[in-house]
Amino acid sequence: MTDLVTINGIAVGGDGVGRLSDGRVVFVPRTVPGDRIRLREGSLQGHRNYARAEVGEIVEASPGRVTPPCPHYVNDHCGGCQLQHLAYDEQLKAKRSIVGDTLRRIGKLDLPDPEIVEALEEWRYRSKISMDVKSVGRSDGLTVGLHPYDRPNFVFPLADCHITDFRLMAVWRELRSRLALLPQPLTRLTLRLDREERRHIIAESAGEPWLNAEALRGALHDTVDGEIVCWWQPVDGAARVVAGPATGFPATAFEQVNPGMGIIARRWAVEQLGDVRGQTVWDLYGGIGDTAALLVERGANAVSVDADEKAVSWGRARLPAARFIAARAEDVLPSLPAPHAVVVNPPRAGLHWDVSLRLTSEPVSKLVYISCDPATLARDLQRLNVNYVVKQVRAFDLFPQTAHVETVAVLEAA
Repeated sequence: MTDLVTINGIAVGGDGVGRLSDGRVVFVPRTVPGDRIRLREGSLQGHRNYARAEVGEIVEASPGRVTPPCPHYVNDHCGGCQLQHLAYDEQLKAKRSIVGDTLRRIGKLDLPDPEIVEALEEWRYRSKISMDVKSVGRSDGLTVGLHPYDRPNFVFPLADCHITDFRLMAVWRELRSRLALLPQPLTRLTLRLDREERRHIIAESAGEPWLNAEALRGALHDTVDGEIVCWWQPVDGAARVVAGPATGFPATAFEQVNPGMGIIARRWAVEQLGDVRGQTVWDLYGGIGDTAALLVERGANAVSVDADEKAVSWGRARLPAARFIAARAEDVLPSLPAPHAVVVNPPRAGLHWDVSLRLTSEPVSKLVYISCDPATLARDLQRLNVNYVVKQVRAFDLFPQTAHVETVAVLEAA
């Protein structure tokens, strides 16, 4: 393949986008708008209307290209990040374009690219990292790490993750030489930093319970600052604390991996509701109650719903002023008190159809949608467009160096 391709944009997922000589769109990982590249011989995978390929040679580098600082990104093709080769300003520009283009293309909404709030930190912001495991049969033969973007079934051993908090990486550096103390056969390992700076080790395994967790905790005690809490999670089972203080913090529950930026996005979202004093406000897919806490702070009667019982239990204990319900949102809407406004923060799959139907059949004055996926946000906004008008959209860069972006859409009843 001798085609010279000029990259003119970044697609959802982080690949650069250009055109082949036959007019087809081609997606090329690790490229930058403005790059002129030659495709790697034999890498082109053709489809009817588009193609995918790898870079063979950068003939002319874009001014927006930078040298990635993480050796795993370069040497192991780590798939955890997609945009380390873009200057940060270019990353922000790409994410604005991704959100705007997706809302126009899928949502059929006449909206400009939104403004974006840049991250507080470009590196070391993640309070959680999950690693996969490959084994050759013995604990000393474990490979624990991440996947290359071009070999999703392979796991390379992780030395350091540059977007993960130093305090978690300090745990990992000590843990790497003590993998034999983890439950076997180990299938997944998650490290998490909580709000009191405790370090949580969540070991998932398909075998016997983790009986020597206290030995690991003791071994780490002298080399790692901060309290260590060990959790054992059987495959397809519920996690439980097996060593360290059972603080009640739900280490397996969903929480933003960038807590500082998460609170900025949620606070802005709640502010868009205006005066909610004395009003009932639904907080659907509310998790551990961070949005409910902001609603209570503004004087609202917050009703928070989430399917994760541990998250709800934690929220209920720390925020008795709000009403917490452990259930799927679509199952309990008919039983909830009529709301003045609604905040939704669904998982990547977006709103359940029954939730969309309830919100359109009985519109509320204001609806704020917090989204981690522009495509499902666009789909849901198109459905809600029957009885709502999108008044404002703002993006928040919770995930620097990756192609992921958080978006908040503010809707009002038409």
